[in-house]
Amino acid sequence: MVHLYNLSLQKSAGINAAVYGNFSAPKAQEIVVARNKTLELLRPDDTGKVQTICSMEAFGIVRSIAAFRLTGANRDYIVIGSDSGRVVIVQYDKDKASFVKVHQETFGKSGCRRVVPGQFLCADPKGRAICIGAIEKSKLVYVLNRDNKANLTISSPLEANKSQTIVFHMCGLDCGLDNPIFAAIELDYGDADIDPSGEAVAEAQKHLTYYELDLGLNHVVRKWSEPIDNGANHLIPVPGGSDGPGGVLVCCENFVIYKHQNHDEVRAVIPRRTSLSADRGVLIVSSASHRSKNTFFFLAQSEYGDIYKLTVDYSGEKVNEIKVKYFDTIPTCISMCVLKTGFLFAASEFGNHALYQFAGIGDDDAVESTSAGLMETEEGYQPVFFDPRPLTNLYPIDNIDSLCPVLDMQAHNLTDEETPQLYTLCGTGARSTMRILRQGIGMSELAMSALPGQPNAIFTVKTNSSQEYDSYIVVSFLNATLVLSIGDTVAEVSDSGLLGTSPTLQVCLMGDDSLLQVHPSGLRHIKADKRVNEWRTPGRKQISKCTCNNKQVVIALTGGEVIYFELDATGQLIEVEKLETNGDIACLDIGPVPEGALRNRFLAMGSFDGNVRIMSLNPDDCLQTLAVQALKGAAPTSLLVLPTASTESSQGSLLLNVGMANGVLMRCTIDQVSGQLSDTRMRFLGARAPKLVRTVIRGSPAMVALSSRPWLGYSEKGTFVLAPISYVPIEEMCSFSSEQCPEGVVAISNQTLRIASVERLGENFNQTSIKLRYTPRAMSANPDTRMIALIESDQCTVPVSEREGPEAIPADEASPADDDDDEDAQKMTPVEQFGAPKSSPGTWASCVRIVNPKDAKSTFTLELAKNEAALSLCHVYMSGPNELLLAVGTAISLTFAPRDCEGGFIHLYRYGTDGTTLTLVHSTPTDGPVGALCGFKGHLLAGVNNALRIYDFGKKKMLRKVENRNFPNFISTIHAAGDRIYVGDVQESIHFVKYKADEGSIYVFADDVRPRYMTATLPLDYDTLAGADKFGNIFINRLPKDVSEEMDDDPTGGKNVHADGLLNGAPNKSETPAQFYVGETVCALTKGALQPGGTELVLYGTLMGGIGALVPFSTKSEIEFFTHLEMHMRQEAPSLVGRDHMSFRSYYAPVKNVVDGDLCEQFGALSAEVQRRIAEDMDRTPSEILKKLEQVRALAV
Repeated sequence: MVHLYNLSLQKSAGINAAVYGNFSAPKAQEIVVARNKTLELLRPDDTGKVQTICSMEAFGIVRSIAAFRLTGANRDYIVIGSDSGRVVIVQYDKDKASFVKVHQETFGKSGCRRVVPGQFLCADPKGRAICIGAIEKSKLVYVLNRDNKANLTISSPLEANKSQTIVFHMCGLDCGLDNPIFAAIELDYGDADIDPSGEAVAEAQKHLTYYELDLGLNHVVRKWSEPIDNGANHLIPVPGGSDGPGGVLVCCENFVIYKHQNHDEVRAVIPRRTSLSADRGVLIVSSASHRSKNTFFFLAQSEYGDIYKLTVDYSGEKVNEIKVKYFDTIPTCISMCVLKTGFLFAASEFGNHALYQFAGIGDDDAVESTSAGLMETEEGYQPVFFDPRPLTNLYPIDNIDSLCPVLDMQAHNLTDEETPQLYTLCGTGARSTMRILRQGIGMSELAMSALPGQPNAIFTVKTNSSQEYDSYIVVSFLNATLVLSIGDTVAEVSDSGLLGTSPTLQVCLMGDDSLLQVHPSGLRHIKADKRVNEWRTPGRKQISKCTCNNKQVVIALTGGEVIYFELDATGQLIEVEKLETNGDIACLDIGPVPEGALRNRFLAMGSFDGNVRIMSLNPDDCLQTLAVQALKGAAPTSLLVLPTASTESSQGSLLLNVGMANGVLMRCTIDQVSGQLSDTRMRFLGARAPKLVRTVIRGSPAMVALSSRPWLGYSEKGTFVLAPISYVPIEEMCSFSSEQCPEGVVAISNQTLRIASVERLGENFNQTSIKLRYTPRAMSANPDTRMIALIESDQCTVPVSEREGPEAIPADEASPADDDDDEDAQKMTPVEQFGAPKSSPGTWASCVRIVNPKDAKSTFTLELAKNEAALSLCHVYMSGPNELLLAVGTAISLTFAPRDCEGGFIHLYRYGTDGTTLTLVHSTPTDGPVGALCGFKGHLLAGVNNALRIYDFGKKKMLRKVENRNFPNFISTIHAAGDRIYVGDVQESIHFVKYKADEGSIYVFADDVRPRYMTATLPLDYDTLAGADKFGNIFINRLPKDVSEEMDDDPTGGKNVHADGLLNGAPNKSETPAQFYVGETVCALTKGALQPGGTELVLYGTLMGGIGALVPFSTKSEIEFFTHLEMHMRQEAPSLVGRDHMSFRSYYAPVKNVVDGDLCEQFGALSAEVQRRIAEDMDRTPSEILKKLEQVRALAV
């Protein structure tokens, strides 16, 4: 039986809602974003980089969010509309570093339903009420108040329902201190429902409706309703009371209209692009408002990405004029937020999100349309035209990587690295990319310079304990030491007092602001006034190992003698104790002095006999052994004692990290009272013995382990995280702090000195992007040349060859900037900024591309004929020409709903001698779209509409050999193994197909009992497939063992029982041993081992840009352990939005044999008391449970 463990490797980066406010502190400028099923708090730092402060799984679908502030308060609450049937109010708790549920009120059924509120959410600007609405009929208003302890209270819901009414948008009006009013765009379909002729549908009219909450009578009334344009889709509330005229701006197709009760409408046309055809309207899709003491304006964005600045000219409560002015063009956004610090946060619909800085507020002479200048002609209102321009008022500051949407994903090791790379096709249109994901945290390189030789150590040191930043970089060579001062530039100095004619083993700043240099011949103690004290080693002995903090020094001499020094009150280094050991010391480490203590109590010492000892440094039992840890099979090479900070769920601890000669990192916990070692954990890092280095991450102590690739260890939410760093191999490293780089590292790699910093903590993959010209559809790796072929196609897009103007140069051919600054990396080409030129429906632009993954560049691009939509491709070995060819399936003039086309083609391409170019062999016409292709025993399998065909190679075109037209709808995926073919239907799940070569027939011998709308399939073995459907489910489909054996043993292959079909389908039915709801549409499935020699995992990519893994359990005890842990976590860690976890993971079918690892990993964030209670019920200790969770994650990350 299949049992799996679901694990998120990279959280979804797509955003479906964003709000701005002060959530953690009164003056904090922050953004809360909803990423479908997670809630995140983002904050731009001083340099303009967006940092993730908190990220929480909701275990429910977050449909809408809004921020509100109670009168007199200085922080904002967040109200969440979700699929739980509950309204939930949360607040960010700075101490717990998480969102805390303040209120939860049930009002309806769970699930994303038409009539259950949650889709629309708006708050009264004065924080007195919130309104939560459904797509149809239901609206609920909650009155917000405080109790006598100043805690938030929420009233019973007040209904504002109107049956047979569809809502398009809602907002809360600014009415000052008058009764709160909520505005909605509504459409009444009551007459259309009962009119069989269809005339009522054409006459149905949208209305702008005001709902007033009477605070005195405590009820909601439908105050005012007026017809508006049927193209209305978006509302922008106008400041009211003493700040403005009130009312609302209604954004319609091509117009912005000011509306308010007892006020005439004021209409202005939205400027449109000169290149836009007359039959295309302009719709506003997102907006943001900015208010200062005296003025206000709005930014509204159209579906093409153009931002307009809307201003309202008013006197008293009368609006005289509204102005719509072209502002700038950025990629289309789901949501925009204007921060008071002068930033614009743009949550893109697809692709990377961005943070912009305002360079101006639109006071230039850009194209402007006003209500006063509105001209009416016979054909309607006179349009106003403009041409988009490069960014003028906005300046890009930061990019937030987003894979949204992942359209295809495959795991291959095409560049001969330790672990496979994930190749993903992301984005849409001109902003599409192919991204190569490598496991590890990304490092941004700030500086690099060559060194005169190969260093053997590197250190950074301050010259004063009160300094914030480092003063010197000390580089040690075989027979010399180089001292570099850190300022605006890094330069060599000779007046530091450090000895330059000898290698350096250690440099550190002592407690009295003196410098200590340890070299093989002794200690050099440089006082603050540059006086030097020397301590020489006795006889011919030399110092082999050393460690120190700001008050203690321990050295090991050749022969095994250990000497301990302490800094006394007068600033002198005093020899405290000596210890003779049996052999040479392999490594030493002493942690920093705890705050308020005189010394660190523990010394870690490793010897070549394979033992690590914890020694006491207390005066009464100095250098006495407290604990011994025997290492299995290897000697220690590096030690590091790392203190971790306390959290709400765990006390701070001391971690002993041991790097071993066999490439394994061992971690133990040191008891802070007795010095005993416990909770031993091991992890293989690489072929090289790990060298451990201290550093600082987010102001807390952290560790870097330098093996065949670097690793970063840090504490997060009570658990210790060990993650690879995606960077060049590093020989030496040290922490580094300067004004330009407060938390960085200085590293030695291949005789170069590099200064770098961690980009974004918590991301498991580092990305390399390759720009594409159209939306990518599919890819296939060539096993011979190790190149990747991919197809791209876009509907309603002018092909590159027919474009004019700045958009004529596609993004993949744009010349890169001269210098590789971050600013240039964030600049967009015209076609990325403005989007590709649009053409009429049914027209397509497509191309085939070859990518070299080693240098991440396109080597060849081939445009397909006009109106051809490339849909599928595969590499196929054809037995006729006896070579590997590339097959591409297309459709001509393809349209959807209903699906129709003028035929299609299967193009066969031959690779050039260098494997980087393609030449056409021949094209085979088909009678429908070619939805899927797959190589099969020297032939080509093709899915054309609902027919499965086998083609053979011909001289002028492919020759159709066999065909089966009995598939229900449309073939979307094909895989093959042996004589079996696995076919995925777009609506009817997976079909198992048999090919009989001697009879020349193919027939379906088994199918699924459940209809599934397939998006991806992946064969796991001869009888088993993993599949995903468009509703967010992943499932395992397996052929029963007796059916599989019968099919193989039966000489007819089960063909003679084909007449007795079951449930209008095949004679046999497959089973579903595992089923799980992910929460997002899964678009791609692949498999691969992400660790060297690790377990093979099922990997999936989602529409929102998330990447996850299904880890197979190997033992029955593992299954029982995690099933019980999940059961306890369902009780102890309730969903943030109030959704029942079991029902969430069973959205469309009951969850089966899959444990939710994301829920189990919340264990580390529980309070210590709850952890202990769960552990007791499971007959374990909390550390054992955390160890088990870490082990299973280590299989994937």
